[in-house]
Amino acid sequence: MSHKVALNFEDGVTRFINCVDTDTVADAAYRAGINIPLDCRDGACGACKLFCESGQFSPGSYIEDALSDDEAALGYALACQMKPKSDLALRILAPSHACKTGIARFTGRVVAVELLSPSTIGLELHISGGVKFLPGQYVNIEVPGTGQSRAYSFSSPPGAEDASFLIRNIPNGLMSSFLTQTVKPGDELSLTGPSGSFFLREVKRPVLLLAGGTGLAPMLSMLAALAEVPPAHKVHLIYGVTNDSDLAEVAKIEAYGAQIPGFSWAACVANQESAHPNKGFVTQHLPADALNGGDVDVYLCGPPPMVEAVRGHFSAQGVMPASFHYEKFAPSVAPGKAA
Repeated sequence: MSHKVALNFEDGVTRFINCVDTDTVADAAYRAGINIPLDCRDGACGACKLFCESGQFSPGSYIEDALSDDEAALGYALACQMKPKSDLALRILAPSHACKTGIARFTGRVVAVELLSPSTIGLELHISGGVKFLPGQYVNIEVPGTGQSRAYSFSSPPGAEDASFLIRNIPNGLMSSFLTQTVKPGDELSLTGPSGSFFLREVKRPVLLLAGGTGLAPMLSMLAALAEVPPAHKVHLIYGVTNDSDLAEVAKIEAYGAQIPGFSWAACVANQESAHPNKGFVTQHLPADALNGGDVDVYLCGPPPMVEAVRGHFSAQGVMPASFHYEKFAPSVAPGKAA
């Protein structure tokens, strides 16, 4: 049986390979032209040590000097020995260029641009063959004629040929201006990626998703993946915006609610003059059992003040999640993560 293996490098680049369960990850990567660093193929040197973020595998045989029992218990493995039992997400302890690979480049054709709210632009691109990515990851999209790009998280399911994104509508912003004033259906845009360490891991416990504004995008991609393979644990989403009019893609969230057993969600609006029943910030609308005594995986995507407020709230509660994955975004004129 063949499994999909995501190799997530230190520089944020992610590449995908196929690996049958009778082959080692190192051999499968080598056939794909990706040279994971190694000095032996016998589990003796430890040069190919990596970390398994998600999935099941057979560790193979190795000596203690190459991989200690403590490291193995944490999730480390040796690429020259491990064989997949499922799809895997692996953190490679080297930059992509050191493995003789790099970021992928591809083209998307504009299908639709829609103003979903005064603050949110929806962009849909057709990408022939689709793009493999981990739910939550982003790509860089070039603004034609400028030599500049902006990074946006997919809001669509991994592999879908029609990829979607939520883009913050910034007055006079480079991408915002292009999408609202210039772009036409059928235009081609250049993309690079996927990238990022913010992605959905294997669900082993309850999941708490916290989204601020267009930070909803990666959460929608995660929900799409969870709808495809429903988890055995509860999933709760809290979606916060500044004003009532900023709420977007509510129908999609509700649709996922009908597809994912144990899924619940709530929205909140920061503006105290809001007509919404939930006023305030996401930290004010966490259910009493949201942190489950720390036995919870938290995914947070929003502007820096929101991220810091959530981190401060967890600290004040004296409860730290079993895992806490977050991504900050802010408007930028330079290539990088934006929303």
